[in-house]
Amino acid sequence: MDALFRKSDRLLANTSMEIIREKMDEIHWNSQLISIIGAKGVGKSTLIKQYLKQNFELGDRRVLYCSADTVDFSMRTLVGLAEEFVIHGGELLVIDEIHKYHSATSDWSREIKEIYELFPDLKMIVSGSSLLRLKEGDADLSRRVIKYTMSGLSFREALRFYHGLTFPIWSLEDILAHPYDLWQMVSSKCKPIVLFKEYLEKGYYPFLLEGEGEYYTRIEQVVNYIIETELPQICKVDVANVRKIQALISLICGEVPFELNANKIASALEIGRDTVVEYFKYLGDAKVLNLLYSDKKKIGKLTKPDKIYMENTNLMYALVPTKIDVGTLRETFAVGSLSESHDVEYSKTQGDFKVDNKYTFEIGGRSKNFSQIAGVKDSYVFADDWDMPDGAKLPLWMLGFLY
Repeated sequence: MDALFRKSDRLLANTSMEIIREKMDEIHWNSQLISIIGAKGVGKSTLIKQYLKQNFELGDRRVLYCSADTVDFSMRTLVGLAEEFVIHGGELLVIDEIHKYHSATSDWSREIKEIYELFPDLKMIVSGSSLLRLKEGDADLSRRVIKYTMSGLSFREALRFYHGLTFPIWSLEDILAHPYDLWQMVSSKCKPIVLFKEYLEKGYYPFLLEGEGEYYTRIEQVVNYIIETELPQICKVDVANVRKIQALISLICGEVPFELNANKIASALEIGRDTVVEYFKYLGDAKVLNLLYSDKKKIGKLTKPDKIYMENTNLMYALVPTKIDVGTLRETFAVGSLSESHDVEYSKTQGDFKVDNKYTFEIGGRSKNFSQIAGVKDSYVFADDWDMPDGAKLPLWMLGFLY
C-alpha cells in the first residue's frame, strides 16, 4: 500500500490547479459510488485529481488515487485493494481508467458492485475512456452508481482555457430571448468570429494546452484505437471491415452533410444492411459520431439514423482536413453543442433541426435567410460569419455558450 500512496501523492502534487472546469461543481462528490466517463482526452482524470487536491492534504491516507492500467493491478484485484485500503483507514478510493482492469476471475463492474455492498462506508470514484467497454458494465451498476459524462470544451470554455476570457453559461432560452446582451458581453472583450474559427479547428480537447504539434495526431490515435481495437474486441466487428469503417468516417467528414443510405453503403462495403446500422450505432456509443433521427420515439435496434455527423469539428480537421465541407462543419458544431443538454432531432420538412420538440433551427453562412423556415413558429437562423444578432438571425458561435 505504501507504494500506491506514494504514487498517488506524486500524481496529485503534479496536477495543475490553474484552470478548473465548472463540471467540478455539478458532481455530487459525497455519493458512495460515482462514475465519470467521457472520450479520451476531455479531462476526466485531471478533474478528479483537482478535486482530491482541493479537498485533501498531500499525504492524507484517507484517500487513494490509482489507475487500473498500471502494473500495480497485475497482482491485485479491486476487491482486495479496497479491503486493504479500508483496513488502513481509507475513506475515498479512486480507480481511474477502470475499463483497462483485467482479472482472470471477474470483470470490473462485478467487483465494484461487490465493493459497494461489502464496504458501505467507503466512497468510490471510477472513471474511464472506453465508452463501449464501460457501457458493458452499466447493467451491474445501474442502480448503485451516479454517472456523469464529460464532454470536450465548449467554445465558451475554450475562451477561458486558451485566451483567459471568462463568461457565464447561457441557457438556450436566454440566448434566443436576449441575444444582443450576449453579443455585447462577448464582443466587448474579443472578436468572437475570429476565435470561433480557431475553436472549430483546434480547442475542443484540453490537451491543446500541452502543445499544438501533436494535437491532431493524438485525436487520430484515439479514433484509430476505437476502430482497430475496441470495435473488434468489444463489439465483435470483423477485423476485415476495419479499413472500410475508416474510409466511411472519411466520407462522412466531407459530405454535405451525410445522409445514410444503408443499402447503398452495405453494397459498397459488401456487408449486410443491418451490420452497417450496427456499426454506426457502435461509433455513436463511442462518441466518434453523432447520430440524428427524425423521430426519436421510434428508434429501434435496426433503425437507421437520418443524418450522421462527427462528434466534434476538431475530429474533422484531424481525420480529413482537405475534404471538409463548410456546411457540414457548421452543422456538426451546432449538433454537438445542442446535444449536450437538449433533445435534437433531424427535421425532414422545414429547417435543419428540431430542438426540444419546440424550436426549429436553420444553420448556414452569413447569406442564410428565412426562406426555408418562413411561417414556422419559434424558428431561428444561426449564421456563421455573422457579426451580430438581427431579429431571429443569430451568430452561430452563440451556441457555444450552452455549457
